[in-house]
Amino acid sequence: MTEELLIDIPIEHEKNVCGSFDAYLKKIERALSVDIIERNGAVKIIGEEAAAKRAGSVLHSLVQLSERGNEISEQQVDYALSLSMEEQEDLVELDREIIARSITGKPIKPKTVGQKQYVDLIRTRMITFGIGPAGTGKTYLAMAMAIKAFKAGEVQRIILTRPAIEAGEKLGFLPGDLQQKIDPYLRPLYDALYSIMGAEAFLANSEKGLIEVAPLAYMRGRTLDNAYIILDEAQNTTPAQMKMFLTRIGFNSKVIVTGDLTQKDLDRDQQSGLEVALRVLGKIDDIGFAELTAADVVRHPLVQKIVRAYDEYEARLAKGKQNRKRS
Repeated sequence: MTEELLIDIPIEHEKNVCGSFDAYLKKIERALSVDIIERNGAVKIIGEEAAAKRAGSVLHSLVQLSERGNEISEQQVDYALSLSMEEQEDLVELDREIIARSITGKPIKPKTVGQKQYVDLIRTRMITFGIGPAGTGKTYLAMAMAIKAFKAGEVQRIILTRPAIEAGEKLGFLPGDLQQKIDPYLRPLYDALYSIMGAEAFLANSEKGLIEVAPLAYMRGRTLDNAYIILDEAQNTTPAQMKMFLTRIGFNSKVIVTGDLTQKDLDRDQQSGLEVALRVLGKIDDIGFAELTAADVVRHPLVQKIVRAYDEYEARLAKGKQNRKRS
């Protein structure tokens, strides 16, 4: 049964919602097999009843997002479409929670259902593992939550750490003193800090010892009280390093461990501490596990396609190995 729906789009939000040269409308048309006709501040949707209603729901969500001051991106259109297929909560519900604001005033908020579940776990659990591919906001959201807690006086310090392992390259001897040698490994953490807090505020708090960015080896022998502690790139830890890190936790501390099990830089015969931790700690109360997927990627839509392509390729390889073992 063919349905016709009319959706009003305020003129000041028309370009934002429809996209450049109506690119977003065309994407919705292709995805849901409907026709969308734009005329004088309104769009008419023509198609099968279920598809037309989904298209109407997507456009309604995009209008509300635009009215709330968001600049509509292709990723948001893609995600609104996927939510309409799965009949989950819409983007407007996700848009209601602002964790913090960047140095430029841009609101930092969860943009997908997976990200919202991740943030909720961070808020309610003492230790949270955020596992997922690149671009899912694991480190950035963790950093935002840490800075929010720090500014609110909930913790006295922020400690950011990651294992100092080359990403598949041998960098040799790096010039400079010890700090200059390890800075390249910690640069992604600095980038996130500068974006959310600003360089001046970070440097001022760093000089006071209130914010610390250090390689994982520096955590040995310490007890970390009243701190927000983030371990990034945890897939590159050994089991011994992960155990060492998790046993550093003191009173009134919160820990976030992030990692992507598909991007390990350890030797082939070396087991990842993150993999072991996921198996060992699964039944302990107050430890949460957030598994983010390609659907939670919030970088350029091409990144989402790349992640999915690699997932499919690795699944085929695993299936091929199983078939060879059986034969």
